[in-house]
Amino acid sequence: MHELKSGILNNKMSILVSGRDINVMRRQRQVLSKVSFEISTKEIVSVIGPNGAGKSTLVQAVLGLVRVHSGDIVRAPNIVIGYMPQNLNISSLLPLTVERFVKMAGKANKEQIDYILSEVGVRHLRKIEVNSVSGGEFQRVLMARALLRNPDLLILDEPAQQVDFQGQIDMYGLIEQLRDTRGCGVLVISHDLHMVMSSTDRVLCLNGHVCCSGEPHSVSEHPEYLALFGPNAAKSFALYQHKHQHSHGLAGEVLPIETSDTRTNKNYDA
Repeated sequence: MHELKSGILNNKMSILVSGRDINVMRRQRQVLSKVSFEISTKEIVSVIGPNGAGKSTLVQAVLGLVRVHSGDIVRAPNIVIGYMPQNLNISSLLPLTVERFVKMAGKANKEQIDYILSEVGVRHLRKIEVNSVSGGEFQRVLMARALLRNPDLLILDEPAQQVDFQGQIDMYGLIEQLRDTRGCGVLVISHDLHMVMSSTDRVLCLNGHVCCSGEPHSVSEHPEYLALFGPNAAKSFALYQHKHQHSHGLAGEVLPIETSDTRTNKNYDA
């Protein structure tokens, strides 16, 4: 990895990570071919593409976990990256509370752990065994782990998996809120086209190579995007607005509007 000599993370829109003509081979097969990208502060960049498109490989390349055979990945000096993996299996035989599970990701005191759990809306679960929480709750616990190091760049691999439609809306709303309050850059990998394309600043459509990239509207009209996902894919941008006089908790339960503040977690303090 090379370092940006002039990167300053507190600039309004400084580049955190960029790639130029990235090529990655695995088992004598080219997984990524001449992929170029950049991610700046205060920006949500979403990577979409079919299964086998190289999305997870791109993340691993950014993290320095796979060899880049040619091309360059450039990171800002002293950049801190928080990573939320797609899957993380925890043995059911291991008695581990949510609080302890998050703390294992780095050094933090009780107040810091409480703050981060509150930030993602699951502070009320801190004493619960991590294997007992729902799929949507566990995704937020993983998010808390990724935030523990106060990252400049947050990398989220399929953050809305295992949650229902409303849960996906809430998750992407949380991602936008974190970007706004923390000022970090966010790289999201996802199959949820309608969610990603509605909440992101820039889209990278990947299928071994970069098919197209840019603002969601321009990407949705690109011939290669339409060839990959079909002509109906571009029609899935408008999000369903939940107008009922209730909302849902992270486990799907119905909550009155006045007691359902999952972002500040005011009603879950134990």
